[in-house]
Amino acid sequence: MKPGAWRLALRIARRDALRAKGRSALVIAMVALPVLGVTGADVVFRSATLEPAERVVRAMGQADGQLELIDRGASVKQAPDPGDHSYLAVNPKYETKDGAAPQYTPEQQRSRDTEPARLARELLPPGSTLVPDSPGPDTAASSTEGLLTTRTSEADLTDPVWHGRLDVIEGSAPTSDQQAAVTREFLNRSGLRIGDRTTVRGLESTPFTITAVVEYPGDLKGTELVTRPGTLIGKLSGGSGSSGRDTAGATRWLVKLPAGATLDWAKATELNGYGFVLASRSVILHPPARADVPYYVEMDRIHDESGTALLDRTYVVILATVVGMALLEIVLLAGPAFAVGARRSRRQLGLLAAAGGDRANVRAVVLGGGIVLGLTGAAIGLGLGVALVALLRTRAEEYSGARFGHFNLQPLDLLGVLLVGLVTGLLAAIVPAVQASRQDVVSALTGRDSLKPPSRKLALLGLLMLGAGSALALVGATSGLSSRTLAVLGGSLLAELGMVALAPYLVGLFGKLGRWLPLGPRLALRDSVRHRGRTAPAVAAVMAAVAGSVAVNVYLASYDEQYRREYVAAGPPGAVILGTGYGTGTETKLLPQMRDTVERSITALGPRADVSRVDYKGDCQDGNPCGYIQVMPPKERRCPVFDRDTDDPVEPGEIKRVMSTDPRCQVNERRGSQYGDLTAGDANLLRNLYGVTDPAAGQALTAGKAVVFDPRYFKDGKVVLRYSEPITTGADGVRTKPKNIETAVDAVLAPSAMPAPGQLVISPDTATRLGFTTRPAGSVWLPGTAPSDGDQQKADGALAKLTDRTVLSVERGYQSKAGLVGLGLAGFAGLVALGAAGIATGLAAADSQRDLTTLAAVGAEPRIRRSLSGFQCGVIAAMGTLLGAVCGLLPAVALRKVQGLAADYPGISPEELADKSSVVLPWPTIAATVVVLPLLAAALAALLTRSRISLLRRTG
Repeated sequence: MKPGAWRLALRIARRDALRAKGRSALVIAMVALPVLGVTGADVVFRSATLEPAERVVRAMGQADGQLELIDRGASVKQAPDPGDHSYLAVNPKYETKDGAAPQYTPEQQRSRDTEPARLARELLPPGSTLVPDSPGPDTAASSTEGLLTTRTSEADLTDPVWHGRLDVIEGSAPTSDQQAAVTREFLNRSGLRIGDRTTVRGLESTPFTITAVVEYPGDLKGTELVTRPGTLIGKLSGGSGSSGRDTAGATRWLVKLPAGATLDWAKATELNGYGFVLASRSVILHPPARADVPYYVEMDRIHDESGTALLDRTYVVILATVVGMALLEIVLLAGPAFAVGARRSRRQLGLLAAAGGDRANVRAVVLGGGIVLGLTGAAIGLGLGVALVALLRTRAEEYSGARFGHFNLQPLDLLGVLLVGLVTGLLAAIVPAVQASRQDVVSALTGRDSLKPPSRKLALLGLLMLGAGSALALVGATSGLSSRTLAVLGGSLLAELGMVALAPYLVGLFGKLGRWLPLGPRLALRDSVRHRGRTAPAVAAVMAAVAGSVAVNVYLASYDEQYRREYVAAGPPGAVILGTGYGTGTETKLLPQMRDTVERSITALGPRADVSRVDYKGDCQDGNPCGYIQVMPPKERRCPVFDRDTDDPVEPGEIKRVMSTDPRCQVNERRGSQYGDLTAGDANLLRNLYGVTDPAAGQALTAGKAVVFDPRYFKDGKVVLRYSEPITTGADGVRTKPKNIETAVDAVLAPSAMPAPGQLVISPDTATRLGFTTRPAGSVWLPGTAPSDGDQQKADGALAKLTDRTVLSVERGYQSKAGLVGLGLAGFAGLVALGAAGIATGLAAADSQRDLTTLAAVGAEPRIRRSLSGFQCGVIAAMGTLLGAVCGLLPAVALRKVQGLAADYPGISPEELADKSSVVLPWPTIAATVVVLPLLAAALAALLTRSRISLLRRTG
């Protein structure tokens, strides 16, 4: 067509769009909503993705570099920007075999022998200034309700070097040793304000006055206390108030260079030889070639061996399938609206054809509507998306936990989004345009329909597309094709398009049910069959909405069932569990007070079972060394990969082969108990923690025997314990490898209420007889009914005054949230389907005026119009929901199979693999969609339709 003809078509389309404002607004909304979402996501993603200069400021403020010692005596390979631990470290002392002395390079030996700060000054350009930047230990600070877990750090916030890395956003920076700054999250959680005082556990005699609120632009949700250098970390590291986290192993500084000095890539690689990682401002802004970075060379080799491909990653498959199916649904949903416009413009299009216009001109007018409405919807969605992100920027930053680098609008991205909206409008108008161009001119001018039987060729093509798409999606998801993304997405789209092509033929098959229906439904069904041109697009629109709802509900139900099967309870249902975890000795001493607090806060707990952890040569608390104890299966049942007698290296391929083929390696070892492999207690512990009520098990425990719960670990009345002494490092840096000792203990087998592989209970006397020590680890109660949320919150509040840790839990079983999500999605899909059915019903009502006039003339009651409209809407909704329920199963099943294939790693048990690819059909939701939705559509159409019939003059 010539440009002038297109201008005419677009002018007619614009006029029709303004004339039918309701229909136009519907199509514009359908196009604008997804464009709004994509635009918002693109702007947020681009704004949150930092430029190199912005990353530098977030990492090191106004400094010239950030230097960190990873390990004394090590050498490092790092990326130009080593953020997020993008480095590999090797220390010879961990690579020795059979007690041989480690072989250090001269740089590594110098790193071992020289104090880190001194070595850094020697290696950096003369005149460089080092500003300490080492984080402190996690600890507890006082709040209005008790204690609050918080990070700690030290910084002189009056130094401009911190600007951009750690900013003061409210108040004034601390200027004395008794002042501190805190993050906004610290204030929110503690209930304190600027000017209040807070004390750190272990340093109660030296409270800090809060003078400022600080912010890490890259971590808005962190809870942290910042004091001046030398006032906190040293005292905590030497005391018992911290969590025991070792901060001496990594030392970090911000580096300020003298004028004219620089930190280039050569200096970074030099520092790597001494175990330092350097983030240099100049290197990040001007990185070296990838081939010149040893870290990238090594990582590329590792990735090549693992065979990782972007298109085969599970999240890419899911994202691409969701986006593709959503765009197809938009096209199918907007189709009936264009069909309505084409049907109502029949006379106008007929006049165009009678005046000499060919089929291309008629198609151009309808396609022009797609262009006009598509571009309008895309432009509105684009503008609203950008405006919403700008308006909600602060909320988005707080929700994501990081500030934007800058408000980033990419013209090419936004142009692409605009084109998506245009293409969506065009695709939605294609089928109505073709149908309009094929209508008979005389029938169009007189308002009569030219009824044609459904095309058998189109039906056959649709059937082939449905079969081929289903096969491609399912086979591609499970057979390891080179691109599972294209297989699943292409197959799902092809199958749904095949069902759309089949829709006219299937509508005809539904019509054969009319002989068994009453008068009203029979008239509605036969009217729908006779006018397939308007029925098929409406059925396809309802089908698209329901297919999306069913697909998401099946996927969520399957995912929820996977989590339900993988959930491992920490105890019997209703068990109240108190523990200190691997906390400090201070918390262990507080355990008697914690027990009393729980029993005062929660009534009717029943008998208490005290739990003791069993140790060997040390207690592992506060950084103290300790041995290792493990419950082992019999020798013949052990996986050979994890039970080797030598340290000789084994090829990764051999390990993978054994893990994939040996059933002894494919065992599910998930457990729920927080107290470790070996615990000491009495019969109450067996009952309260493991649900064992057999008196024989308690008697065996008292008699000095062990109680084991997994038959794989039990053989001939014995169970094997392996233990070893603590690992020590000599003055020469050589680590001693303690020998493993195994001993067989008399035991009984007692099935537990939940999986407990590798767990064993002995009495305290038995532990002493075996040469072990015990220490209190917690308590367990098993009340008749689980405590209420209110009782648990009351106990948590009382415990918060003693400890900052979450130490109390109630076993309430698996808690699912998928039901609410699925219900919401089903409701949304129902609204969309009702809208599509309503559009089709409005079109049917317009087309049925002459039939209704005839019915009135022969004496039909006025309510026949209302009932006929209701049945017409119900018939369309019923056909669409049935087809949509079938279509929605395919993408959900295919995506679950993709997830199962991605989870098939060496050593996974058959049960775990089956859980990760399981498919569950939410029959109540599907049944409600298939049954309730058509009934609701029929009822609404009947209620919203006028009963009065206007008699029309017959034309033609």
